[in-house]
Amino acid sequence: MFCYAGWILAGRLIYPVSPFLALGIMAFLVAFHSSLQHEAIHGHPTPSALYNEILVGIPLGLAYPYRRYRTTHLLHHHDETLTDPHDDPESYYWDYAHWSRLGHVKRLLLTINNTVLGRLLLGPLIGSVRFFLSDLHQIRAGNRTIRCAWIIHILSGVPVAIIVTRGFHIPFWLYAIGPAYAGNALIGLRSYCEHQWHEKPDGRTIIVEQSLLSILFLYNNLHVVHHARPGEPWFRMARLYAQDRKGWQTRNRGYVYRGYRHIIWRYLVRPKEPLLHPQEHPKTDY
Repeated sequence: MFCYAGWILAGRLIYPVSPFLALGIMAFLVAFHSSLQHEAIHGHPTPSALYNEILVGIPLGLAYPYRRYRTTHLLHHHDETLTDPHDDPESYYWDYAHWSRLGHVKRLLLTINNTVLGRLLLGPLIGSVRFFLSDLHQIRAGNRTIRCAWIIHILSGVPVAIIVTRGFHIPFWLYAIGPAYAGNALIGLRSYCEHQWHEKPDGRTIIVEQSLLSILFLYNNLHVVHHARPGEPWFRMARLYAQDRKGWQTRNRGYVYRGYRHIIWRYLVRPKEPLLHPQEHPKTDY
């Protein structure tokens, strides 16, 4: 409720006095709401998937249907297929066959998106468009489950639009390119380095030790702990990590950064790694 209350207070009370401050606060709350959705997907604060959806399913960030996020994210938690461009829905890698069919402009945009600056500026647009087009293809093929998820998403977005435009008197386009886009960009910063290819599944998941963004991300920066214990709530992550810091770092083969500032400094305008997946995959259809 704190997230929704803060969002309403920012739009209703702060925006008339300081629009930029209000939009900035709302952007952080959109990102925080995404973190809450992630917790709900993993069974918190209740074991009821339906009740959790009622609590956090309102699309403050506009882009992704909650039910689709839940489905794809749980598939992502099959650690044996982490980073696989076919089987991991959250992979940023491409296989050679698909990459070779892309035009020069698309390759350039994806390469820019593989830097921190690109992920912040282009990531939400590229990610949401790719996600939507993929789902649209499956809807046209007759997937009723995905169609239902998008219908629920659109209907639940109506009250968001009404509150933003009539309650806050914020133009909807401004909310979409402001708080919604910036909030998704903040989540993009978190996910930028979350996974890399490694022969051992545990070596594919990051640890970002010290960050002022930890609460915003609900300690998902300690990502290897989350993947090892996906059923644990966010408020136990830091303690679990502190209890065996060296053990966790050994487990993930030293894929550790001290903070996001180090990631930003190193990869602001330089790609972290090639976009082609290091392994060859026999499948080429999507």
